[in-house]
Formats: sequence, C-alpha cells, structure tokens
Amino acid sequence: MSLTPELVALSLRPEPELGPEEGWELLSDGELDALAQRINEECGSTPLWVFAYGSLIWKPDFDAVGHLRATAYGWHRSFCLKMRSWRGTPEQPGLMMALEQGGRCDGVIYRIREEDRLMQIRRMLFREVRFRHNLAMVRWIPVASEEGKQRVLAFWVGPRGEQVARKLPLQTVAGVLARACGHAGSCAEYLYNTVVHLENFGVHDRNLWRLQQLVADELRAIHKVA
Repeated sequence: MSLTPELVALSLRPEPELGPEEGWELLSDGELDALAQRINEECGSTPLWVFAYGSLIWKPDFDAVGHLRATAYGWHRSFCLKMRSWRGTPEQPGLMMALEQGGRCDGVIYRIREEDRLMQIRRMLFREVRFRHNLAMVRWIPVASEEGKQRVLAFWVGPRGEQVARKLPLQTVAGVLARACGHAGSCAEYLYNTVVHLENFGVHDRNLWRLQQLVADELRAIHKVA
C-alpha cells in the first residue's frame, strides 16, 4: 500500500472546530427520537442490519453482535460530498464518501444488538444525521450477503444539492484528499482507514486502491519526500 501512516501524518494539522455548514439546521432531540422510533418500527421484528462502506466500517457508533460481507448492487462509493468543516475548511474543502447510483459497492453489514435496539439506532442517528439537510440520505437498500438478500439501513445514499460534486476524475479527488484537513482529521486519514479496514475484511476496491496511490504521490510531491 502506497499511502503509509507516515504519509498520512504529513496530512494532519491542527484546525479549529468551525461548527455546522452554513444553512444547516440541527435536528432537535425530539426529532431524532421520532426518527429513531420510525426506523425501529420499519425494521419490525426482523434483525436490524446496517451497511458500512466508509467510516462506519472502522468507527461504528453502535454495538454490533455480528457482521457479514455484503454487496449493494445499483450503488457505488463516490467521494462526492464537499465538506467545509469536519475534515475540511472553507479555504480547503474536503470530500467525503457517499453512495451514488450505478455499479456495485462491496462492504460490510453489521447486526445491531436487539436488547436496546432503539437506543442503538438513536446513537447512530446522532452521529450520521444531526441535520435536517441529511434526512433524505437515510434509506433502506437491498444487499446480497452469504445469508442471502437482505434489507439494510444505509446512510448518505443518493446525495443531492449544492454540496455534491459528481463524476470528479480520480486525480482531482486525490488532490483534494491530500490537502484537506479539519478539526476531525484529514481526508487522507479517512481514505487510509477505509482502505485498510476494507482489506482486513477481504474487500479490495480497485478505485480506492488506485486513489490511495494517487494521494500518496500527491503527499510526496507536496512535502517533498521520497
């Protein structure tokens, strides 16, 4: 792997926490509670599985009791969400992954603990959907796993709006990921963790593998290291 921890360290720098994106409205506690209840009811008596394709793979904010490799057909990973905070700044926006239509996406599904499922859902929502702007990107999607076809919950699916940058060339994405950093860390770090943990699960994403090579080359050029 070309993108090493040493190169990732070069992408990190201290940045102040800037708060939410301009125009984004926080959901109230009551709204988050209602959304959690709705999802819990939609799941019904069947186990709740969550599809992880990015940071949820290596940083899930819920308690899982099992996991499986899974494939979402009709969707693919895309660094298409512009970030001016979190892992970016207004001066150097970053890019975060979402699921865009078309192709396939191999990832991991996690089974949520049943005893306190509603609380687990609430925890997930607080991490993933704090803003009203993001509600439309929470949806149920079908995936194929070794246990057959399943309906699973997924986040940041089918993004729309001004924050979306579609069909960027990999070289352009690499230039952004190598330079963007916010108070939560850098985009290069986000890419590195995703690729490493996907590989640990036996998932080799060719586009991400090519992207980590390009980001490594960018970081070497920026910081003048061999």
